[in-house]
Amino acid sequence: MEYPGRAVRGWKGWTLLVWVAAVSFVFADGRRVRPTRCPAGCTCTKDNALCENVRSVPHTFPSDVVSLSFVKSGFNEIVGGSFVHTPALQLLLFTANSLDLIDEDAFLGLPHLEYLFIENNKIASISPNAFRGLKTLIHLSLAYNNLETLPKDVFKGMDALTKVDLRGNNLICDCNLKWLVEWMHLTNATLDQIYCSGPPVQQGKKINDLLPHSFDCIIAEFASYQSLKFESISVGAFGFGEDQYVVFAQPFAGTCSFLEWDHVEMTFRTYDTIESTSTVVCKPTVIDNHLFVIVAQLFGGSHIYKRDTSANKFIKIQDIDILKIRKPNDIETFAIDGESFFVIADSSKAGSTTVYKWNGNGFYSHQSLHPWFRDTDVEYLEISNKPHLILSSSSQRPVVYQWNRSQKQFERRTDIPDMEDVFSVKHFRVKGQLFICLTRFIGDSKVMRWDGAMFKEVQTFPSRGSMVFQPVSIGNWQYAILGSDYSLTQVHQWDAERGQFVMSQELNIQAPRAFSLVSIDDRVFLLASSFKGTTQIYEHLMIDLSN
Repeated sequence: MEYPGRAVRGWKGWTLLVWVAAVSFVFADGRRVRPTRCPAGCTCTKDNALCENVRSVPHTFPSDVVSLSFVKSGFNEIVGGSFVHTPALQLLLFTANSLDLIDEDAFLGLPHLEYLFIENNKIASISPNAFRGLKTLIHLSLAYNNLETLPKDVFKGMDALTKVDLRGNNLICDCNLKWLVEWMHLTNATLDQIYCSGPPVQQGKKINDLLPHSFDCIIAEFASYQSLKFESISVGAFGFGEDQYVVFAQPFAGTCSFLEWDHVEMTFRTYDTIESTSTVVCKPTVIDNHLFVIVAQLFGGSHIYKRDTSANKFIKIQDIDILKIRKPNDIETFAIDGESFFVIADSSKAGSTTVYKWNGNGFYSHQSLHPWFRDTDVEYLEISNKPHLILSSSSQRPVVYQWNRSQKQFERRTDIPDMEDVFSVKHFRVKGQLFICLTRFIGDSKVMRWDGAMFKEVQTFPSRGSMVFQPVSIGNWQYAILGSDYSLTQVHQWDAERGQFVMSQELNIQAPRAFSLVSIDDRVFLLASSFKGTTQIYEHLMIDLSN
């Protein structure tokens, strides 16, 4: 027999339970709460979800899902913030999709993710910060995609990684991937064996076996640094005392302009000038700690100046024989067996290229090489450790003279065949081998190599208005700069593997006539004289392609 009071209490208790349950499904604003359903196109179990053929990443999943997979999906990009609504994920997998791009912050908001598999897709590009925030990730697979490279430091901040899988990609082991090799030697994560698909020098090699020094990633270029508002026809750099200077010959202004380096402003500034007439060459030479400057002029004769350090100015000390030097075109200074010389190439019909020697008080005529040949350039060099001169002329092929030590004279040795109309010859050395650059105004300028008996052609360069083909050496870098009056100046860099020069850069210089280098404060500058425009100064810069 039931007591009425007991029945009433039972009914009231049941009513209370129903009411509590109902309240638990209501938000403060009155909306009813339902458990999150599995998105369309996905199959969900207790703790994982599998999505197939979906067109985008769904924003809602059951709260207990910690494993999410996408198969044969219809989207091709994992956009930033795709998973901020599923912070509980511990495993995320993409396979057999048409994905080709992973965007910035694609996996932001996944503080518990430990496994990320993006495999058998078409990923060709990954944004630099695609994996930002994945501090707990221990296993990353990008296997079997279309990756040729990876952005530098894409794994930065992922210190928990123990496994990275990059198999099945077409990785190009060039400077863009040098960082990965460096990272592989520093990380605690293991990588399966992966192979280089290029470039040819690395093709087929195991990336795991490469070392950072396997990559040659330093290139260099000449960057415009300073413009000088004057025309010039020759340029030279020299050291005197503890300082470095440069000097430009200005034919229209009639001066030798000396510049020095301003260590505060970091530019070249005026140091001094020598007034002259139709100046073509200002050639400095230091003998016994005294600075001399040979000033070659088209009119009014040529002269020699000495730097008076007490008066802090240049003083003319000597005139050069006007009967021998009528139309000077080039000057070279050199020393043989401790004695100082200079030679002036004369380009007049009546003049004579002449060697001058220092006698302790002045320079005197030592030897006239040959008259009537209208020489345009003279180059001093050593061939087989013996002093030589090469004279270029508008009336004959370049002539090679050798120094006779017993006679203390230069004697004609040979000429360079099949090279008529050469304006100038400049020499350089690569690993002990002697080369020369021969300049032609119209036709083919050439590089030739000394084979022990004669100069033989190595390479030709089409010349269109060229009056300078200047080799310059900076550390391990060897260049040849081909100027042009009608087009851009070409900078060629020596390729050791080919044994030839390759084009590396073009410079815009109007009517270039001479180039020279000067090193100051661990910086190297290229000085470029311009006969019809602004004289230019370039800085030689090293660029690391792996950065």
